[in-house]
Amino acid sequence: MPIRRAVQMGRAAGLVIAVAVMLSGCDYWPPALQTQIEQLRSELQAVTMEKAQLQNQMASLTKAKDDLQIQVEDLSRTNRDKSTMIASLQSSVTALQERLAKSAKPAAAKATGTKTATKPAVKTTQKAPAKKKTATKSVVVR
Repeated sequence: MPIRRAVQMGRAAGLVIAVAVMLSGCDYWPPALQTQIEQLRSELQAVTMEKAQLQNQMASLTKAKDDLQIQVEDLSRTNRDKSTMIASLQSSVTALQERLAKSAKPAAAKATGTKTATKPAVKTTQKAPAKKKTATKSVVVR
């Protein structure tokens, strides 16, 4: 039985050593794993830089959008002002046309009471010049 006890003691010692190694950590990294870790770090740096560039682009596009929104609001305000001005001018024109029509009615009534000579409108038309016939020479080939 002493052999059995020695085997058990060996197993226990191996287990203690394994636990001690696991708890203390291992500083050895295989070269392939180190290469892979470095590659992932470089990819992480590249992605971080790309993220920063995209955030800068996003900020500039947001600023441009805000500027354009301000321009749209200014143009909308100007459009409303101009529409109001146009409506006002149209009503003024309509009022002036009505006043002109009212003032033209008494003048027309006075004109029908007296005879005035009016010239008939003369319409002139121009005739297009006739095409000249071009003389063609006939050549006889012998």
